[in-house]
Amino acid sequence: MSDSIKAKVLNLAELIAYQEGSVVSRTIIKKDTGTVTVFAFDQDQSLSEHTAPFDAMVHIIEGQADVSIGQEHFNVGAGEIIILPANQPHSVGAKEKFKMALVMIRS
Repeated sequence: MSDSIKAKVLNLAELIAYQEGSVVSRTIIKKDTGTVTVFAFDQDQSLSEHTAPFDAMVHIIEGQADVSIGQEHFNVGAGEIIILPANQPHSVGAKEKFKMALVMIRS
């Protein structure tokens, strides 16, 4: 992201558009210490179960997400957040279209 955009007020939902049958992402900040990425999930799309060596926070911008962490399942809606602990298997899925911001902390 360019420096000229960083100085503006942005609407996260408007930074990314849905694409039929896909998960779309756009990185907003990328630093050695962490990243901020926005995602748009079309209905029935998902990120399969995986682990990451860092803690992360998911903020649902619009819609509703199905988030699994280990054996627990959570329905997370617009305006809500969920923490994805480091080294815990997790997945994110869309029963309906939704957008989210992912903040990953690497230090």
